[in-house]
Amino acid sequence: MGAFALLLLAIGLVLTLEGLVLALAPSRIDELLELIRQMPVEMRRNLGLGAVALGVALIWLAQGLAG
Repeated sequence: MGAFALLLLAIGLVLTLEGLVLALAPSRIDELLELIRQMPVEMRRNLGLGAVALGVALIWLAQGLAG
């Protein structure tokens, strides 16, 4: 799979998951945003960095399994 195809796949997966969350639980989004607002900035930063690290690890694993 080429880099551009992989990028399109990743964007499509993100949009699909985000769309499902908005479609299935729109009222929970407000609660989640309020919870995030109450978090200290450093905790939000660490959460974001952890999500990036997990995402990179999953991409690396998927590439490894694809051969």
